[in-house]
Amino acid sequence: MIERTFIEQGMKKIQIEKYMKTQLNRAGFTGLQMVKTPLVTRIVLRVARPGLAIGKGGQNIRMLTEEIEKRFEIDNPQIEIQDIKTPALDSRATVDKMVELIERGYSWKSVVFRTTRDIKEAGAQGVEMLLKGKLSGKGGRKRKHRMIDGYMKKAGDQVKLVDTAKASAYPKAGAIGITISIIRPEVVFPDKINIRTIIRERKNAEKTAIEQATAEKEKIEAKEEAEKEEKEKAGEVKKEDKGKKEEKTIHEVKEKNKEEKTKEAKKTSEKKKQEKKVKKPGKKKEKGKEEKKIAKKPEKEDKAKIEKKSEKEEKTKTVKTEKKSEKKEKK
Repeated sequence: MIERTFIEQGMKKIQIEKYMKTQLNRAGFTGLQMVKTPLVTRIVLRVARPGLAIGKGGQNIRMLTEEIEKRFEIDNPQIEIQDIKTPALDSRATVDKMVELIERGYSWKSVVFRTTRDIKEAGAQGVEMLLKGKLSGKGGRKRKHRMIDGYMKKAGDQVKLVDTAKASAYPKAGAIGITISIIRPEVVFPDKINIRTIIRERKNAEKTAIEQATAEKEKIEAKEEAEKEEKEKAGEVKKEDKGKKEEKTIHEVKEKNKEEKTKEAKKTSEKKKQEKKVKKPGKKKEKGKEEKKIAKKPEKEDKAKIEKKSEKEEKTKTVKTEKKSEKKEKK
């Protein structure tokens, strides 16, 4: 049952589009969008020339709202007009313009070439036009003409991103069917790769990487320079400390040398005093006599010891000879 409501809404939308196209054909009507709310049903009309759609003091809009409410039984309709900024990039607007020009009597070739040029100048990525019907003129057979410029997608789900529109023109010679497909400049296909953009991005990435590397190097060099300066400062402080220590050691050595010199001077002065005392005449002679006495005493003692030893040896020899002689006599 819910499906019927959706179908009815779709049918109403198609009927309103047909009615709006007949009423706003001069204004360049391309399509509409319906948004239903609990209070109001908003109808947004896309128009190439909004001035013609609004009319003097909004007369056209008032008239359209009253007719939509009566004909299609829509509660509280509110019409909004949306301006198309670049009608050359809208396929519906371009097809309607081509149909109007061909029906006026312009040659289809000039119309096709002019519209393709306008679309490419507007910034479209690609354009394709297909014309079928009485293109050769009176008495000629039907023909097909195809005009392509730029990139065009024709297969896969990405065809939905291409803006297509169809229409039929009725000149004096015969009917001509027109189909236009336009890829707008803001459309991005996921499978399309632009080599220039990739190369540009890589170059930018390389530049950023080089800049980062140079910045890091500069930081490291600045740190090293700061460390060197700190070390140099520390080395200067150490040198100052060493210089102070050396000065202290030199001062201590000098003081020690002074003390040693004073001690040596005292010793030499004491020695000189003793030598002066020893040089007196009376005392010198006495000392010499005592030394002679001391030297003579041991000589006399040695002679007495030698005489005693010799006497003992002679006695022992005589005793031995007597014993030997007694032994011989007994034999």
